[in-house]
Amino acid sequence: MPLFSKSHKNPAEIVKILKENMAILEKQEKKTDKASEEVSKSLQAMKEILCGTTDKEPPTEVVAQLAQELYNSGLLVTLIANLQLIDFEGKKDVSQIFNNILRRQIGTRSPTVEYISAHPHILFMLLKGYESPNIALRCGIMLRECIRHEPLAKIILFSEQFRDFFKYVEMSTFDIASDAFATFKDLLTRHKLLVADFMEQNYDTIFEDYEKLLHSENYVTKRQSLKLLGELILDRHNFAIMTKYISKPENLKLMMNLLRDKSPNIQFEAFHVFKKHCRRCWTSHASPGRADETHSNARTVCGVERNPRSRSSYSAIPAGNKAEL
Repeated sequence: MPLFSKSHKNPAEIVKILKENMAILEKQEKKTDKASEEVSKSLQAMKEILCGTTDKEPPTEVVAQLAQELYNSGLLVTLIANLQLIDFEGKKDVSQIFNNILRRQIGTRSPTVEYISAHPHILFMLLKGYESPNIALRCGIMLRECIRHEPLAKIILFSEQFRDFFKYVEMSTFDIASDAFATFKDLLTRHKLLVADFMEQNYDTIFEDYEKLLHSENYVTKRQSLKLLGELILDRHNFAIMTKYISKPENLKLMMNLLRDKSPNIQFEAFHVFKKHCRRCWTSHASPGRADETHSNARTVCGVERNPRSRSSYSAIPAGNKAEL
């Protein structure tokens, strides 16, 4: 029995029609309205093959055929590169198709992950999508799906384009900046060992950029960045990073200044990082003859000396957190 009736096109036909009409949209010729309609129809047909219907599961062999056609034709790249030319509903369909085919597995293999690993510019096109307001959020959805896969996350982390995140999370459009930060956070917290290795190798560059976020004039960016910093240095996988970070006096000074921020939420997040500095002070190694002196100096540096005249930084600590010191 044939898999496709005369009224239903097979994957090869759908991909061919979609690619032809995408080419028309790219050229911006007079027939773009008709082409746009055909693109929408093809995307819907493609989505039905991949996702099935409410009463019918997608046939495995047909899904495999469609996936292979997408790889061979380069259509996956075309759809991402020209996402801004597709209508609103079409953009949603593209992101659903992309994410669905990315999750597809054959045993332990993930063919689409392998395909994107061989064509990493797909990842960088998605990342650059944050610069285009009409596709930014859709690109963010697809990029976070890619980050779920460690080989793809590694490509982004160790690329020059990774530093673009520090620009995108500061964008003036709140929705885009928030989405970019969600992707940024996912990238730095999902694959623990990979991220620990990445940060150890690139510590100076990363934290030079990260410090700018902690000085941001944007309240949301500052608070989110401070909270993420706390999560990163408190994670046991990042022990070497935490040790290096809290060993630098300028980082302690920054946290003490943030403890004096007018926002209680900023103070609260700063306190969790500040605690690590204080614990290091109190557990620092000292010779037996100088233990008392070292302990006294540590308390002074951390702003918790008992002398009433030197309690300015201690008084900045949120009241509910002082007991933790």
